[in-house]
Amino acid sequence: MKLSIAAVTTVCAVLFTGCGGNLGAQSPAIGGAAPAAAAPAAVTFHQPAPVRISERLAATIPEPVSVDPAETQAAAYCKSTKGVVETRTALYGTNGSQPLALAGVARFCQYTKGKGSSSSRIHILLSTLYTTKPTLAALAYILKPPSGSCQGNPASCYCAQVLGGAEIGQSGAGGGWYKKNSIDQVLEACVLPDMSSIDSWGILYHTNGIIRGIDLTKVMRYKYPGS
Repeated sequence: MKLSIAAVTTVCAVLFTGCGGNLGAQSPAIGGAAPAAAAPAAVTFHQPAPVRISERLAATIPEPVSVDPAETQAAAYCKSTKGVVETRTALYGTNGSQPLALAGVARFCQYTKGKGSSSSRIHILLSTLYTTKPTLAALAYILKPPSGSCQGNPASCYCAQVLGGAEIGQSGAGGGWYKKNSIDQVLEACVLPDMSSIDSWGILYHTNGIIRGIDLTKVMRYKYPGS
């Protein structure tokens, strides 16, 4: 069953208002353009240095297959939009000396802007990038629920308290999606209740007016009604 534009707009407003955002007042008229973003507040947060795993521990973490056959079309689309496919393993306890490799495997499309120390990246789950249907991650990226303030890791707070998502190791143990020989070795990704996902720092920066890697609205196959 297809959702009407009115239904999509209602879902957007209800879900994000319930998670601590204030999108209800920003919902456009049926068929209208996506709501204009409010002027972003000054960015006062900084992404910490990437978590690194020792070579000894990295050798114990199994390497998953590069691309699941069921995701070959999504992977090809990622590459066609100048992204790089990354297959990552769920890792728990990266703040300790013995992180635990979990059963989960996820495939992200990484987009990079710039080179060297001035480069920036954003990661989006292949299925979130490729689907033409609305997902909570895509709607959050497009509608930019305001981040507010909190104590602790601002990207984790934004994921959990505003978007209603979760990260691996939010309890303080640390964790994320691991890929050896990558710049972001342990990726902090926000997984939403519908299982869509975008990296937490990328979406936090975007809601504050900073595009990392690429403007995902240009490459996601889902298009917000009226945009």
